[in-house]
Amino acid sequence: MSNKVEYKDIIAFHPGYYISDIIEDMGITQSEFAMRLDTTEKTLSKLVNAEANISCDLAKKLSMMLGTSTDVWLNLQAKYDEKVIEIEEKKEADETKRLLSFIPYTYFEKNFNLKKTKNFDEKNKELCSFLKISNLHVLERKDFLINFRTSNGTICEKNIINSRIWLQAAISLSQNYIVESFDVKKLESFLPEIRSMTLTTPDYFLERLKKIFSSCGVVFLFLPYLKDSKINGAVKWINKKRAILVLNNKGKSLDIFWFSLFHEIKHLLQCKIKKTFISSDLDIIKDYDNKLEEEADSFAANYLIPKKEYKCFINNGNLDEETILDFASSISINPAIVFGRLQKDEIIPYSFGKKYKESNLPEFFI
Repeated sequence: MSNKVEYKDIIAFHPGYYISDIIEDMGITQSEFAMRLDTTEKTLSKLVNAEANISCDLAKKLSMMLGTSTDVWLNLQAKYDEKVIEIEEKKEADETKRLLSFIPYTYFEKNFNLKKTKNFDEKNKELCSFLKISNLHVLERKDFLINFRTSNGTICEKNIINSRIWLQAAISLSQNYIVESFDVKKLESFLPEIRSMTLTTPDYFLERLKKIFSSCGVVFLFLPYLKDSKINGAVKWINKKRAILVLNNKGKSLDIFWFSLFHEIKHLLQCKIKKTFISSDLDIIKDYDNKLEEEADSFAANYLIPKKEYKCFINNGNLDEETILDFASSISINPAIVFGRLQKDEIIPYSFGKKYKESNLPEFFI
């Protein structure tokens, strides 16, 4: 350990720094100096290397040996301690400012009514209170909320910070809601009704979904996309009786919304309460389970458009607009979902049927 600590323009000299100089000026060894000071070599070594502080006893011995006052040595120790605290506070402030530079604070001003401010300390306090954390460094902890793959080069610190913030924002908001105990059977019984809601408008189905999920022990949230988060949706259990399903509005055409919703519903049905399921544009989650994700994708695709009917439809070959609309009507599904599926399977171009996919989804729904 160094007996001289520097950070920017602040320098802290431990009393051991001065004792080391005195030993050198006297031209003797530490062993002899320890003997003259009537202490052990180990004690002196720790003192010289700033691994121990000056005690009242050592301060008294140094004053007698070197012709100084006891206060000189005790004051050096006190001054060193003050400077170390100042350095730590400065480092903490600089690190917090660095983390704040990653976070679009205006997102929280706009969507969560955090105080409008440009003041660094106020931003820090507002965010920590909303996110229920003692300091922003918690967001850097390896296993906090989401365990990321950081070795593949597809995600940076900014992505990690904002991903955890977005998920924690959902968790913080969810605490305002009272829901019944989680009931997987009850949720399964609502699936036909949820599917039928693809034919309704957002102002109806969002409210109805909120009530359905609440009755099944799930808090349903639809939040604005947070820049640089790389997360589009998530399912997280708070405990065995309570879960969160959260989606965002990034690229949320109707087909994407409904596919994403049924994908996350499948994760609820899987009942893996110790896992946090994250839907992302990138392969960034360390505990990503390919099998569970494939199950969720397959469920969403085939529940919305039954596999057998879809196969017969595309094998007919005639996929003009009228035929697609008739097929959607025949299986009682919003045509946006059929257009989206055909586009994803590269059967029709993404420009075809674009008008049917317009969502009119709100930016924010809780």
